[in-house]
Amino acid sequence: MADFEVESSEGCRWVKVTIDDDDVRTERGALYRMDGAVEMDVPLPSLRSMWVSLFSDESILRPRYVGSGELYLDSTFGGYHVFDVMPDETWILDRHCFWASDGEVRLGVHRETMWTSFWAGEGLFWYKTTLQGEGQAVLSVDGPVEEVVLDDDRVLIDGEYVVARTSGITMRMKRPARSFLSHWLSGQKLSHVYEGTGRMFVCAVPYWRQRIQQRRAGGGDVVAD
Repeated sequence: MADFEVESSEGCRWVKVTIDDDDVRTERGALYRMDGAVEMDVPLPSLRSMWVSLFSDESILRPRYVGSGELYLDSTFGGYHVFDVMPDETWILDRHCFWASDGEVRLGVHRETMWTSFWAGEGLFWYKTTLQGEGQAVLSVDGPVEEVVLDDDRVLIDGEYVVARTSGITMRMKRPARSFLSHWLSGQKLSHVYEGTGRMFVCAVPYWRQRIQQRRAGGGDVVAD
């Protein structure tokens, strides 16, 4: 299997991938440098994936690198989270979170329910990348990641902070207050409710350089605490 290592310098982080007669998949356009006897190709998507791409901003083209050598992927002020994909798990990733994975990890598509998609502001079709198989994968995230384990339990999160979850956990939108009046007075938006049994990765606090970059990109003022 490939070896994924997160390296850092001057506040930036990037992923170094080492392969030995193996293959990996990455997000489209993620490559910065390639050393050794490594070749790249781009597997053509299935007809279903091409149809899904009409309703999703997720990339359907994920380059594959085969051979022996090292890959260096693009750097960011945010971060990367490396984790193991187990054979009995299916991981559902949030949008734009997939960064790289072992060749043994299969990429697929998951669609949230229309009702959840509508109330989340995603229209009627909300497609996400899934991971199955055995190997390691890398997520592109804004900051440190916390793992939350649910055992036939429920957690409510006010915001899009869950970057990945296993398929045993469902998601729906719900107001945190019991009544409409309390919901309106609280100033809270509809929250994400996660229920079931499985694992989740939560990224609620971005690295400070990433936060500044996001504020500047959004036209907001950067205020020092």
